[in-house]
Amino acid sequence: MLPVGEGAPRFRVKFYLVAMLFVIFDIEVVFMYPWAVQFKELIATSAMALLSMACFVAILGVAYLYVLKKGVLNWKA
Repeated sequence: MLPVGEGAPRFRVKFYLVAMLFVIFDIEVVFMYPWAVQFKELIATSAMALLSMACFVAILGVAYLYVLKKGVLNWKA
């Protein structure tokens, strides 16, 4: 068969980077949900649960700041 029209459009690499970052940070929120549901019981047994989640959120924050600093989310460039 002869092809009709052009092939699939090419996407820029930034599109894929933003998509991967969205999936990564979205999955991290899924890990936070069970912790938030069991928060009262976890704190009653040990304060270590709060410290571990604080470390987890801090690592996510550092990763987000790194992404912003690298300019991955800047669509104009």
